[in-house]
Amino acid sequence: MRDNEMFEPVYRDIFPFWKELSESDKNFICQNSLALTYPKGTHIHDGNECSGVIFVRSGCLRVYILSDSGKEVTLYRLYPGEMCMLSASCVLQTVTFDVLVDAEENSECYVIAGKAFSDVSERNKDIKIFALETAVGRFSDVMWVMQQILFMSMDKRLAVFLSDELSRTGGDTVALTHEQIAKYMGSAREVVSRTLKYFAGEGIVEVSRKGIKVCNKKRLRELTV
Repeated sequence: MRDNEMFEPVYRDIFPFWKELSESDKNFICQNSLALTYPKGTHIHDGNECSGVIFVRSGCLRVYILSDSGKEVTLYRLYPGEMCMLSASCVLQTVTFDVLVDAEENSECYVIAGKAFSDVSERNKDIKIFALETAVGRFSDVMWVMQQILFMSMDKRLAVFLSDELSRTGGDTVALTHEQIAKYMGSAREVVSRTLKYFAGEGIVEVSRKGIKVCNKKRLRELTV
């Protein structure tokens, strides 16, 4: 299958500027695109390079920051149909903080080389506008995470995290270790374990090797308010 036949139908749907591009620019972007599969746990972007524009076809990617001491804070996740612009630093040169991207599940993605996307954006202001709007749209997620870390109590933060996970998976059990939850929340494992012990004592959750089962969703929701 030629590059255009694989990528152009998708790009036509997701890029509002696509119809404004010349045929040569469309071909250039398609020729500089790759269909990649990332196994769960793959480190995709380390913040120090222009990995390119990542479009998620299936699976889930986690976007996070890393402190000097090695503490991870999850900023947001990307699901099918969503796009990561922060991995293309050569396109968004005004974004100066580094983010990292991992595959949280087995994921299939289309990746447009950052330099190719940047070169075409220099000839088309609509691409730059789209890139900035896409990135800015994610800053509300980033600010929500910062608000939780700075202003919310730990029990409320953990209740929000568990509620979000249940909404995402549609079940009643969060199949994550205390260490994983702490990493996602930017906290310490001991703090997460202590808070879960309190939740268990209140009859809100049951903690086992299989994960955290939420027994009282109503009480959990009350803690998020």
